[in-house]
Amino acid sequence: MEQKIKQSGINIGGNIRQIRLERGIRQTELVRMIQLQDVNMTRETLVKIERGIQHITGSQLRGIKECLNTTYDELLK
Repeated sequence: MEQKIKQSGINIGGNIRQIRLERGIRQTELVRMIQLQDVNMTRETLVKIERGIQHITGSQLRGIKECLNTTYDELLK
């Protein structure tokens, strides 16, 4: 089982949402892009991650980073 990354102290979900909105990408569009990278993700999962109520896995974080064309630094600030 893949380790989950806790969002305590870091607003990963909020950072993802902010960057996604800046790029003009809808949640369903981002989820489709992530799924094309063979990363397990549903829209419901993305919503929970953005709200900070679900931990994110390393592969999900990597997929989001790639799809949003951003850096880990931006996601983890």
